[in-house]
Amino acid sequence: MKKLVVLSGAGMSAESGIQTFRDMGGLWNQYDVMEVASPHAWKKNPNLVHQFYNERRKQLFNCFPNKGHLLIAELEKHYEVEIVTQNVDDLHERAGSSNVLHLHGELKKARSTADPELIYDLDHWELTLNDTCEKGSPLRPHIVWFGESVPAISEAVAIVSKADVFVIVGTSLNVYPAAGLIDYIPNKTPVYVIDPNQPLMRSNRNITYIREKASVGMEKLFELLH
Repeated sequence: MKKLVVLSGAGMSAESGIQTFRDMGGLWNQYDVMEVASPHAWKKNPNLVHQFYNERRKQLFNCFPNKGHLLIAELEKHYEVEIVTQNVDDLHERAGSSNVLHLHGELKKARSTADPELIYDLDHWELTLNDTCEKGSPLRPHIVWFGESVPAISEAVAIVSKADVFVIVGTSLNVYPAAGLIDYIPNKTPVYVIDPNQPLMRSNRNITYIREKASVGMEKLFELLH
């Protein structure tokens, strides 16, 4: 069975109602991203950081996978599908996808500030400084913040380098190190890019562009791959 690798970004979940940081409006217009999504922010004002991620988590609990997510999961009947996502939501998993690697962490998880190996699933949206790990240290969002390394990037490179088919959905390829993954796609592997705003690809390879949102684009791709 051929390996189909999907690299997904914010546009993948936009139709499910997942807002980006810039789209959240209200309170968050007052803050620079570094004030709520960086190690410095956590040291300076951990309550504000929790408030920001609580809002995002609360939103996620009320969102559902869209047709694009469901079609990617459906492709598992025909391919060995592996997803590398820049998204911190769990919509790929809820749609039924079996193999999902989160580059930037997961919103529905928290981890110990004393031991990063202690990671906990959250079944509720609110997290406060009163929530602690088994060692008694506060929990922080299980998110890769600006200024932090991306531990999963090596695993992502290994996945991408074995792709027989490569699909890019809903990402402008502006965020590194995720954008650099395209350099590891095997030379003969066909690449499909689904995005209404065609991202700039630094490549001479054969690329098929589908200028649609995730749900419509995945429908068209589904037909192309059969």
